[in-house]
Amino acid sequence: MNVIFLGPPGAGKGTIAALAKEKLSVPHISTGDIFRSAIKNETALGKQVKSILSSGELVPDELTIDLVKERLKEGDTSGGYILDGFPRTIPQAEALETFADIDFVINFTVERDMIIRRLSGRRIAKESGKVYHILYNPPKTAGICDITGEPLIQRDDDKEEAVINRLEVYERQTAPLIEYYTENGLIRDVDGSDTPEKVLASFLTVIDEGNG
Repeated sequence: MNVIFLGPPGAGKGTIAALAKEKLSVPHISTGDIFRSAIKNETALGKQVKSILSSGELVPDELTIDLVKERLKEGDTSGGYILDGFPRTIPQAEALETFADIDFVINFTVERDMIIRRLSGRRIAKESGKVYHILYNPPKTAGICDITGEPLIQRDDDKEEAVINRLEVYERQTAPLIEYYTENGLIRDVDGSDTPEKVLASFLTVIDEGNG
């Protein structure tokens, strides 16, 4: 089963993908993972990506498409996969159609206010790498990591104004993509506002019904 995960930042796509890949026995493939893997394996495309990223530039569409195509040829995708972060645009979606058959496009829906609360409440301990949330997963002592005792920080892109900007960019980029996959009959909405376990259950129900 080949599935695309769509959804705004903070919708929990990565969390659900980590759970779903175990249930479905398929890999979770994100564009970030693809870039890191290609660079680590020193493929020809990976060397291009490393050079581009080292110079501070963005990886162009054509190269991203080629990397996804290369990744989907690997043996672990024979039983299916979850694509996360690709496609982001109509041209990427059209390119994907030339080398992959997608069964479902899952659109995780979450109210904007909840996303802002989720992301702007995140706090990170740089040394331990542990992630907290001031509402949903607070440290024992406010502002201090439970493990190392170091002060927690808020990433710049988790600050409220940055989150709002990220959401606006996502909505501009992805609204046409949602319409595109709706017209193709592939899109399925899943409420992403509940607990990860309940969202996973909703996702599995949707694909079971789609296969029925």
